[in-house]
Amino acid sequence: MSECFLKSVEEVKILKQRPSRSELSLLYGLYKQATVGDINIGRPGMFDIIGQGKWDAWNAQKGLSKEEAMTAYVSLVEELKAKYGI
Repeated sequence: MSECFLKSVEEVKILKQRPSRSELSLLYGLYKQATVGDINIGRPGMFDIIGQGKWDAWNAQKGLSKEEAMTAYVSLVEELKAKYGI
């Protein structure tokens, strides 16, 4: 699975159109869960809006195994490739 995951990580970078914010947020959360595991840092302060968004996206995936997160990431990238083209 990790080979498919790494391929998807590269493919998402060359989509013809940038995914929506919610899609990017989901991609980020799944990527972090697949590569690091459960979130291991505190939530950023109120002045770090982007950091909070990233933290929330990653925290939403808490409890997924790395393998489950990789599978979900690959599936999402396949959907995005169909939607936006590559």
